[in-house]
Amino acid sequence: MEISKNKKHQYLFFFIISIYTVFNGGNSNILIQINFALFSLLFLYCLKDRNYRSHLNIFYIRNKFSILFYLLFLFYLIFQIIPMPVDFLKFFSLEKYNIIDKLNFENKYSSISLSPSNSFFQFLNFLTLIIFLFIIKMIFYTDRHINRLYLFLSFLGFISSFIAILLFLNGNPDFFFFKNKSYFDSSTGFFINRTVFSIFLLFCLISSFELLKKSNLTKRNKKNINFFLKIYIRLFIIFITIGIITSFSRIGNFLLLITIVFYLINDFFFIKNNDKSFRYIILLIVLFDIIIMGYYFGNTKIFERFYFVGEDLAPILTTDNDFNRFSIMKFSFNQFFDYMFFGYGSGSFETLFQIKFNTTDSSYANHAHSDIIEFIGEFGIFGFSLLILSILKFLLNIKIFNLINIILLIYLFIILTFDFSLHIPLIQLLLIFFYSSNKKFAKVN
Repeated sequence: MEISKNKKHQYLFFFIISIYTVFNGGNSNILIQINFALFSLLFLYCLKDRNYRSHLNIFYIRNKFSILFYLLFLFYLIFQIIPMPVDFLKFFSLEKYNIIDKLNFENKYSSISLSPSNSFFQFLNFLTLIIFLFIIKMIFYTDRHINRLYLFLSFLGFISSFIAILLFLNGNPDFFFFKNKSYFDSSTGFFINRTVFSIFLLFCLISSFELLKKSNLTKRNKKNINFFLKIYIRLFIIFITIGIITSFSRIGNFLLLITIVFYLINDFFFIKNNDKSFRYIILLIVLFDIIIMGYYFGNTKIFERFYFVGEDLAPILTTDNDFNRFSIMKFSFNQFFDYMFFGYGSGSFETLFQIKFNTTDSSYANHAHSDIIEFIGEFGIFGFSLLILSILKFLLNIKIFNLINIILLIYLFIILTFDFSLHIPLIQLLLIFFYSSNKKFAKVN
């Protein structure tokens, strides 16, 4: 049986997403280049189709101001890495000028960014994001297409969790080219960081929940649906939730609880139907996971992770440079005022940390552990304002205020405040997909 052209495009899309997943969420300069090239080629391939171009044109008309602001943001990222006479830096980045002056660099030209090479790769990453959005609007234009992507993400989450749990039960040994350097007592799967792993699985869990809801609706409407597919979805949910729990990520497990509670509240109070199977299935899966976790791992470890939050918060109230999540956040917030208007360059936090963080040991951080602080510091007020205007304009065009959007807003608030997962390309892509999967927009004038 010949595969349709639309399915071929979608399968190529799934292949690229798999690359992101298998290689730590695409979080390296090499992978940013590879994935930019792959998505660009897929985009050009899709442009050949007249039907795809019509979908893209409609999307552009409805969101032209949002796209305009985003293009201005991309030009701003280029501006951050363009070499300029050192004397000009006094107007755009006095702190960068002072650093150059203290080090007595002989170069007559320099850029606003503390790390121009990393800023260039981040420019490629942000360019990839809008290409990704265009592809989404071109090839996933029906509910059936969206469900296919949901199923793919659910399966991807299951595979990632299954491998992560197996490795975790065996002490997290090296697995092919995957080397766990930090989290020997947590499941991380294909990812280096356990919180990023748990956030990825949460998106996969939402996909599974949506498929499960739709399967129940389909059953209620007396339409045929694959019996084994329903079983698979339940199996995916079980493994995905176990993967999140065994990550022992405080943020991940808190958002897992939020997600389950909101889905149950929505089903109890806002879904008008007599079919109670969805809520029962969710409750049974949660109960099963709790029993399994209690039997194999005990119930205390995750609670211990939350217990130590108080100790982590202590450095905020002190002036020393004790090294933990909140001391890094404090440092990042203080540095923002030195680079307030034009930032220190996208992807340059690691360089800033190495230059300015005072410590007596070999402490190291490549992110601020607060995405909102890091983004504002990287882009400055001008660049960050352009990005926010683009996002807000896009969200205001969406006329659907549903359960997924509410959950995603909670995700955004927690991650932006306490983590760096939104600096991971795969997490950025998944957020874009879930928000862009809403098909109702403001009317075109």
